[in-house]
Amino acid sequence: MSAETKAGAAMAAWSPDSWRTRPIAQAPVYPDAERLQAMEARLHRFPPLVFAGEARRLKKSLAMAAQGQAFVLQGGDCAESFGDFTANVIRDTFRVLLQMAVVLTFGGALPVVKLGRMAGQFAKPRSSDVETIDGVSLPSYRGDIVNGPEFSAEARIPDPARMEFGYFQSAGTLNLLRAFASGGYADLHQVHRWNLDFVRRSPLAERYRDLSSRIDETLRFMAACGMTSQSTPQIHETEFYTSHEALLLPYEQALTRIDSTTGDYYACSAHFMWIGDRTRQLDGAHVEFMRGVQNPIGMKVGPSLGEDELLALIDRLDPANEPGRLTLISRMGAEQIAAKLPRLVRATRREGRNVAWLCDPMHGNTIPALGRVKTRRFDAILAEVRGFFDVHQAEGTVPGGVHVEMTGQDVTECIGGARQLTEADLSARYETFCDPRLNAEQALELAFLIAAELKSRRAPARTDVAAE
Repeated sequence: MSAETKAGAAMAAWSPDSWRTRPIAQAPVYPDAERLQAMEARLHRFPPLVFAGEARRLKKSLAMAAQGQAFVLQGGDCAESFGDFTANVIRDTFRVLLQMAVVLTFGGALPVVKLGRMAGQFAKPRSSDVETIDGVSLPSYRGDIVNGPEFSAEARIPDPARMEFGYFQSAGTLNLLRAFASGGYADLHQVHRWNLDFVRRSPLAERYRDLSSRIDETLRFMAACGMTSQSTPQIHETEFYTSHEALLLPYEQALTRIDSTTGDYYACSAHFMWIGDRTRQLDGAHVEFMRGVQNPIGMKVGPSLGEDELLALIDRLDPANEPGRLTLISRMGAEQIAAKLPRLVRATRREGRNVAWLCDPMHGNTIPALGRVKTRRFDAILAEVRGFFDVHQAEGTVPGGVHVEMTGQDVTECIGGARQLTEADLSARYETFCDPRLNAEQALELAFLIAAELKSRRAPARTDVAAE
């Protein structure tokens, strides 16, 4: 049976609500089913947040990343907060992602696909259904689109009205991101000036000055050749896509639409969505929903995933083996990546699967700190990225990009980095309600270090032309 025939047979039984017949993990329990249904119907009448054509463009870019012709930078909040919905917060995260992308573009000599964990990353999986403090147990906080972070019985009740609030906040964020991306804020020269400021302030300025100077020389050369912001739109603007974990399926189904040009279903809450490590059950609701939408999609790949299960999931999610359709996001932890990732990469290569591989160096490196909070060590994050590159280099496969939790704010949630933050520093600005994020300076430092890795691992250009 051909891949196309297999894909057609698999899709025949799919519908946007077929997930409801499957067991579901990480689902909030809404006390009023009628209110939930009414909100789903209301959201279904709203306009889409993104469009099928945009998702198809992203799919082509991800196909390039899988072939080593582009590099993916996916980053943003662990979980967006309704309370942080300000132009400054959105702008600052967008700005740092642009700065990281410029550095990675130069280091890898590749276009960088910019994919924000923004405009919809409101729901979070939890390791436990309940949270207990001082002997009091309440339902866990599952993100602002479900319930509130305050530790009170009222705040922790799942409320369908939060989905409508999340929709409009996503629409506002997207509106601002599109304006920033096309209105001059993303101008390459401006972004480079921001990076020069970062290098001057960094305690490790000498380490980054060489790369920064080379970028500066390149921009000056381009200007001398007539490639300026006025003459070259690619310098003045950029493409920026949004993503989030497809966790709250009633919301995702409500925003699923049929594309008028192709007749295919697209999830229109984001350009790209992924399945988490806790919701990737082969016969589960999340895999069932995601197999039917035609967006490019991702799946987290953790240390417990076996080769046979991975290949079965790929068959379910991408039966046509379509380039750019499926991105596998490794999240092993620095101590396990060398032992756990190679067999999975080897299996996908052996079976000829057209997948892109990204490294999530955050989720496998979360550790407790100061009693009740969590943190991540910068050195462990960097070690996992380097281990990811090592595995792909050894296997002869392509490291397609990185997936990081970060913010443009000056928070103190991860320890280490150039300023050597310690556990004692965490209390200064520990603001996340979920997982710890790299702050703006740590995120940029990571980008410079990854760029150096990309540059050092590039295949050297051939100079023996005469021998041919």
